[in-house]
Amino acid sequence: MTSPGDSGKREIWPLWEVFIRSSRGLSHVHAGSLHAPDETMAVRNARDLYTRRAEGVSIWVVPSSAITASDPDAKGSYFESAQGKEYRHATYYTESESVPHL
Repeated sequence: MTSPGDSGKREIWPLWEVFIRSSRGLSHVHAGSLHAPDETMAVRNARDLYTRRAEGVSIWVVPSSAITASDPDAKGSYFESAQGKEYRHATYYTESESVPHL
């Protein structure tokens, strides 16, 4: 709802991606997204929204605009196996007798 002095436009806050680490030693996992005016409020809102039962020990927030992702439609060529590229695997190479620490 707008007040009489408003121009009728609403400010849209940036979208943030939220990552939560549930306990020490584990990786952060994407928990969801939220809108917030800045990183401080994004962390606070993420805490309130995604860790209500004290299930987290660390929160990361990242502006969605800062994330670059691969194209899901190109997954076949992008993630295909490295068949015919044995040189990419350690088993392709032989041990060197002249290097004692390997």
